[in-house]
Amino acid sequence: MSHGSVDHGANAAYGAHLANDENPYHPFNSQIEWEVARWAKLRGATSTAFSDLLSIDGVSERLGLSFKNANELNKIIDHELPTGRPKFKREQVVVAGESFDVYYRDIIECIKSLYGDPDFARYLTFAPERHYTDEDQTIRLFHDMHTGKWWWNTQKKLDQHRPGGTIIPIIISTDKTQVTMFRNKSAYPMYLTIGNIPKEIRRKPSRGGHILLAYLPTTRLEHITNKASRRRSIANLYHACMSRILAPLQHAGLEGINMRSGDGALRRCHPLFASFVGDYPEQLLATGIKFGDCPKCDVEKDDTESNTVPLHLRNIGEVLDALAALDQGNLAFVRACAAVGIKPLIHPFWEGLPFANIFQGVTPDVLHQLYQGLVKHLLAWLEAACGATEIDARCRRLPPNHHIRLFAKGITTLSRVSGTEHAQICRFLLGIIIDIRLPNNLNAGRLLRAVRGLLDFLYLAQYPCHSTETLQLLDEALDLFHENKLIFVELGIRNNFNLPKLHAARHYHLMIMLFGSTDNYNTEYTERLHIDLAKDAYRATNHKDEFAQMTRWLERKEKILRHQKYVSWRLAGGHQADPYHSRPPDMTFGREQVMTKHPSAKSVSLEKLATDYGATHFRDALARFIAQQSRGNDPAPLDSQALDVLARDIHFPFHRLPVFHKVKWCSVDARGHGDAHVTLDSVHAKPQRNVGAHLTARRSDTALVRVGMNAKDLRDFRVGQVRVMFTFPPKSIPLLFPPTVHLPTHLAYVEWFTPFPPAPDRNSGLYKLSRSLRGGETVASIVPVADIERSVHLIPRFGVIAPREWTSDTVLEDCDTFWLNSYIDRYTFSMFR
Repeated sequence: MSHGSVDHGANAAYGAHLANDENPYHPFNSQIEWEVARWAKLRGATSTAFSDLLSIDGVSERLGLSFKNANELNKIIDHELPTGRPKFKREQVVVAGESFDVYYRDIIECIKSLYGDPDFARYLTFAPERHYTDEDQTIRLFHDMHTGKWWWNTQKKLDQHRPGGTIIPIIISTDKTQVTMFRNKSAYPMYLTIGNIPKEIRRKPSRGGHILLAYLPTTRLEHITNKASRRRSIANLYHACMSRILAPLQHAGLEGINMRSGDGALRRCHPLFASFVGDYPEQLLATGIKFGDCPKCDVEKDDTESNTVPLHLRNIGEVLDALAALDQGNLAFVRACAAVGIKPLIHPFWEGLPFANIFQGVTPDVLHQLYQGLVKHLLAWLEAACGATEIDARCRRLPPNHHIRLFAKGITTLSRVSGTEHAQICRFLLGIIIDIRLPNNLNAGRLLRAVRGLLDFLYLAQYPCHSTETLQLLDEALDLFHENKLIFVELGIRNNFNLPKLHAARHYHLMIMLFGSTDNYNTEYTERLHIDLAKDAYRATNHKDEFAQMTRWLERKEKILRHQKYVSWRLAGGHQADPYHSRPPDMTFGREQVMTKHPSAKSVSLEKLATDYGATHFRDALARFIAQQSRGNDPAPLDSQALDVLARDIHFPFHRLPVFHKVKWCSVDARGHGDAHVTLDSVHAKPQRNVGAHLTARRSDTALVRVGMNAKDLRDFRVGQVRVMFTFPPKSIPLLFPPTVHLPTHLAYVEWFTPFPPAPDRNSGLYKLSRSLRGGETVASIVPVADIERSVHLIPRFGVIAPREWTSDTVLEDCDTFWLNSYIDRYTFSMFR
């Protein structure tokens, strides 16, 4: 390996093609011309609309543009901008005497494009690593792909063949998608990414970590009337196209090719097929396995419901031997393939790829296997067990929270439910079925444990970093479901659990150890890519010979994106960024608490705080707070009675206070990936308001408040309902407190719930809480807003039938006992499970 200087980096090489040191925007004459071109290709309307805009008299001249319409802009992009990513080629593949068009790019050039991208240069990983949580190296961590065992094992095999090479793990995904709503027009994109890029970058479409490698033929071969023959021909067409596209990996994977990363460093790289990402039909197509069977292991169809039958991955050696029987005649070939449990595929794409094992390489699919598979089944089972009316009644009566979508019409009437909606439903599903009546008065304990097992598995499977301990928890969660699943048989809802998607859950443990956590290979990312690279591309065409137009549209867009990186680099002075050091992700997001600069309401009377905000005991709580803080550095806290005596003598030098209606927590780019700031959580404390003749209910969210110093001990936290957030008027502070007191800027009036019980409920695993009362009155305090850790969601204890007079707006006041919902987000789950 040799390291180049900054001058040998990818941006410098790109600039050499432009040959213009004066103008950073070249071939565009000015910044405004570049910005207009960028807008037209990345954000703008259709080519016709753009041409119409420029044809308005004076527009082009006043902006100083050298192009007068979309065609002239396209000529500049096509002929004067360097090629960022390789061009598409169109070839014909002949299967069963028919020829089909396939549009694809040179895979080696695509890999070089990703590997040499200057935006990724600081983040690339080049060698496998083992990460541990302890110095004794007993608890191993698995997160990014280079921490998994596949890279280690393959590096050893490669070093025996040709030592000193750098592995480039190739991740391929295919997924047919509709590009029109009504005309049944589809595209079959094939995507490529590499495991050297960290998963946090790969999973964001805006970062360009995936590249569209090909559009495969979408034909249904309807001229073949025999269904079995048609299915076989479709599979052979798929593999013929894939083989043609991936063929260069055979030589490059074994012998290696010299590649330069974005910082100019040169290495001998070996691009090796690592994993295949796709939904169940795509997995079957890629592996040649029959419907209903597992594409990874040789378990019998009738044993897919078992959690104890031993698992053995299909033997790739035996399968390759069976495929070699093609030379012995058709009958021998079909029999050999049947003996090893696959369809008779003629030269599948993975047959000649070095060190490839397609059965190992098929990865878990959280979107389709869990959200669109098991969760979809679970919702249907619960509807049959608990009744649609009662489930929907409970959904409509949940209190609001930042993480909770309130389904005003319930969840049982939803149609074409998306993965996102299934995820939103999972956040409250367990809490709403507690105490619900089952047919024949069956004990609901086993139902709760079965649902809890599946939900725990779902949440654990999506941890961004796993240890040997969390993988054990993953297995235990799945076991909990299997131990209690017969309740659905007793309810007459199921008679077996031979579901391929349920069986697939058993492979998650091994796959995470091999390839890292599941966010390395989620089909959710390609679903998002469909919009950018298939649907938007199709809309930009005139719908005739569309694939030629789609590929040209995409090439132009990619050229603009590449030029944007170069312009940014030139404007930054041509400097390389500082080195980046990878570290394991943790369960918390980097987050900071944010309050608005100015109050939501500048002056609210103390009377209105009681009536409109619901802060009934605000005066007493504030007086006690002032009495306690006025003692300055006195270490001995006063007992409640003594504090009440002191509080009686407190007189407020104000009648009105500035009030804030929201506190939020925003993300911080803790891992240095250049991530944008997003709001991760919020707590609202809004008053009731008259809007016309209608009274809008107040919103007082519940939150987790720190009352001690140990962040890992639940006893140092309490749940409270935040009614008011405020600050003291600056002039009143010296009148109330000695100068030595450091007063928090923002304060909150909080009404308390009972402390956490020693253990959660045995069946649901949730903590039960109720209002904290003293002498029949609500217990309230003033606390620093900085002590509010995050929002929490309380699910009312509905009883056998949810009281119909309760509403989402009033349920926190109407109900007296609640379950703390531990499923609202990943951090809350890990804290309370």
